Amino acid sequence: MTSIKRNAALFAASAAVLSLAVPVATASASAESPRLDWTTCQGTGLDPRQRCASIEVPMDYADPHGKKITVSFSRIPAEKPEARRGALFMIPGGPGGGSLDEPSGKGQKLPQNVRDTYDLIGFDPRGYGRSTPVSCDVERGDLARTTFFPWPAADGSVTESMATARRMSQACARDGGPLLRHISSANEARDLDRIRAALGEAKISAWGVSYGTYVGAVYNELFPHRADRFVLDSNLDPDHVRVARAWFAGFEEGAEDTFAEFAAWASRPGNPDRVAGTPAGVLRLVLRLAARLDREPLPWPGANPEELNGNVFRQLVLDSFYDPDYRALARLILSVRKGDVPPVPEEPSAADQQNATAVGVATFCNDAAWPRSAAAYEKGVAESRAAYPLTGGMPRGAAVCAAWPYEPGEPAVRITDRGPSTVLMVQNRRDAATPLGGALELRTALGRRAVMVTVNSTGHEAYLANGNACGDRTVSHFLATGERPSRDVVCD
Repeated sequence: MTSIKRNAALFAASAAVLSLAVPVATASASAESPRLDWTTCQGTGLDPRQRCASIEVPMDYADPHGKKITVSFSRIPAEKPEARRGALFMIPGGPGGGSLDEPSGKGQKLPQNVRDTYDLIGFDPRGYGRSTPVSCDVERGDLARTTFFPWPAADGSVTESMATARRMSQACARDGGPLLRHISSANEARDLDRIRAALGEAKISAWGVSYGTYVGAVYNELFPHRADRFVLDSNLDPDHVRVARAWFAGFEEGAEDTFAEFAAWASRPGNPDRVAGTPAGVLRLVLRLAARLDREPLPWPGANPEELNGNVFRQLVLDSFYDPDYRALARLILSVRKGDVPPVPEEPSAADQQNATAVGVATFCNDAAWPRSAAAYEKGVAESRAAYPLTGGMPRGAAVCAAWPYEPGEPAVRITDRGPSTVLMVQNRRDAATPLGGALELRTALGRRAVMVTVNSTGHEAYLANGNACGDRTVSHFLATGERPSRDVVCD
């Protein structure tokens, strides 16, 4: 597996109040720029122009002279030096993913005038990949996607989820090390500013995707006058109280939005992969199959878990909406109806899964406090199951954070409308993971600082991915020229 594919696979395996005067945030501004030692990047399938370097940053920004950790980053220089404007940071999704290889990957999909204008910068966030890594060394079963996403039991109980949360939290407290307590969205933004300083840039531009939109928004809040042109693509609800709980909750709306389009396609007369005669019939079949698998799971040797149960099936349906392939989903549904199971999906190495999982849960749990009471989750699960049956209560379930051994080190950053107007948001109308509703919350929070492009497309990630030509053209023009639409627009 190439390094580029490795990051994509890890995302699939893993994977949501400070003011501008936060004392620890300003520590980055006074950091002395280190001398960078650019070397050949590790991995295969990389552009030969890409080089890698690393810097030391404080493990704890409240103790800037204390223990240091390493953050690794990469660069492909602007292709037209006389047109160079600065550095474009590629902020990865996740949490539990990196962009170290992305200058060689999706960065090469950027139009020529954008690649002429910017050095492309990728990085592995603190705790991840080739930066100083963390791991909780959890049991293999706890690396399953249906564990990372907090699916309740078939009857809505969270008893098993709470036990899993305690087990994984104990493993993180035992094996995660001190860095685990300092992995957060705010600290990732501070690390980005240290990279900015190390590169000698007065400002940076950025393309943040999915969870990376939140990190990008936090950077804009902590370092508003160091942000040049920021594209936030597939946007998260910025709720500073709930943070990741609000991100999980977004799956309720996102799944419903996307499934409606799939169901219309899957019930269309003449479709060789027709699932049912009506959209309502497609929904009934999927819910019936999930309920049947709750009662009678199918053996699935080699998978994690080694059975196709109701929650695994629900997760497979949800995952299929990230990069929509309706034919593959229809065939999965028809196959399961016959009692068959799909091929076992390819997984990253155990070490990579351990790393991605540790970073993901640490970010979720350190960004904001979660309820500790099973009753609170069960109430939310019951309400969710009744209103949004496709997601089976998962978006309000008990994640690892229900038993996390540490309290957040600081309040979550509150995203506001104060600061320069430097943001262009781009958002698909139907996105199962980061729905339009959450993007509208971020748009409201940013106020005049942002303009939003809503794209009439389906899938997770819009720009140069699952969007459309109008949206791509608008974003590319902004990156190359700095010109945004004068007001929010819709790309049909």
